[in-house]
Amino acid sequence: MSDESGERSDSRGIGDAVERSSGDPRVLLAMNAVLSTWFAWIVVWGLDYVGSAEFALRSVATLALLIFALTYVLVLR
Repeated sequence: MSDESGERSDSRGIGDAVERSSGDPRVLLAMNAVLSTWFAWIVVWGLDYVGSAEFALRSVATLALLIFALTYVLVLR
């Protein structure tokens, strides 16, 4: 079968493929971890810059874990 534009009517677009794909949750978790850590690093650096908090690996890790958990609860589940 063909439609008016001459293309086959049974061809699927990228939108159909995205809707059917469930994806790999490990990729989402890895992206969440990387972006949460990066955001926590920027926030703690900014707080250190203005003098509100001391820049330390422990504070970055704590904030990253909080952001990761919050994102996981709100978006992924």
